[in-house]
Amino acid sequence: MSNKQWPYPNIVAHRGGGKLAPENTLAAIDVGARYGHTMIEFDAKLSQDSEIFLLHDDTLDRTSDGWGIAGDLPWHKLAQLDAGSWFGAAFNGEPLALLRDVAQRCRRHNMMANIEIKPTSGAEQETGRAVTLAARELWQGQTAPLLSSFSYQALEAAMTAAPELPRGLLLDAWRDDWRALTAALDCVSIHLNHRLLNAARAAELKATGLHILVYTVNDPARARELLGWGVDAICTDRIDIIGPDFR
Repeated sequence: MSNKQWPYPNIVAHRGGGKLAPENTLAAIDVGARYGHTMIEFDAKLSQDSEIFLLHDDTLDRTSDGWGIAGDLPWHKLAQLDAGSWFGAAFNGEPLALLRDVAQRCRRHNMMANIEIKPTSGAEQETGRAVTLAARELWQGQTAPLLSSFSYQALEAAMTAAPELPRGLLLDAWRDDWRALTAALDCVSIHLNHRLLNAARAAELKATGLHILVYTVNDPARARELLGWGVDAICTDRIDIIGPDFR
């Protein structure tokens, strides 16, 4: 297993601003910073013309005034969409965010990043490679971003493109072959739905040298329990009550 360092804080603001801002936007990052958070998580994918932008879903419908598969559209069309008004009037006109602008905002706020590589179906390797190469360039002089993905192919492409950037495998269901998967990808961490974790599993994971990031924890009592088990990072939507100094 890789011996890379783990410079990241205990608490990570989910999709930038958690429940307090439209997810995966520059406005969300600003909200996370306002609450004192020093690390954010967000989702990155490719437009039809290979621009890297932030969006969680394959489709635009839930978090913008657009519709259909985002990866099928060129950036000049995506750039016209409103990604804020669905959340609230205060965010009317907030655009989709480009990765390069996110890197600048992280630099301004002195924030670290967990970049979840979120490929459109069928573009796993291409997205993994493109996001990783861009991250290496854009985060120069900052703490290396932690790359993660549910896609083994995307992480494999990331490892090939920039092996020095830290990687974490995302799992939403327990896999008995987690040890082989994380070793093959030279992962520094495993990122789990917190419901998959108990004290025994946490100890087993930690014994291999893996760091553990869990999502999405919004209950302070559960957060304390997980930290007590040795969990290294908790991704939360409740950035107001599970703050950067939470213990």
